[in-house]
Amino acid sequence: MYAAFYVWHGVFLNDLDHINFSKPLFFILVALVYLVISYVLYRTYEVKLLGKYFLNAVFKGVVAGFIVGFFLFAVVAVLGVSFTKQVNTTYLLADCIWQVVEQIIGGVVIGFGKLFIFEPSRDMRYSD
Repeated sequence: MYAAFYVWHGVFLNDLDHINFSKPLFFILVALVYLVISYVLYRTYEVKLLGKYFLNAVFKGVVAGFIVGFFLFAVVAVLGVSFTKQVNTTYLLADCIWQVVEQIIGGVVIGFGKLFIFEPSRDMRYSD
């Protein structure tokens, strides 16, 4: 998600060129924020309600990513709208889509991690 953030904001949008303070400090703070987001995403992935309705680990990651991405968009939009005057519907829609896609990427990574690393195959669990 951190790499996706950099590609989106640094390459496509050039937002990183408009930072008014130290870029190393900014990237350290962003890394800390993404650690918190990753933790929230993982905890959302592990909610029993999701496990009850979504048995596929990767699809469960997509759903968890969608939930967290939309929540992050809502928080950022509320803060962004209150501090920025040039916000239109197109910008909000693009930002919503990006936040959801970025968190879905993280959710899919968690799903694959759970599927292949943390949950061994049935054959491995029951072998002698």
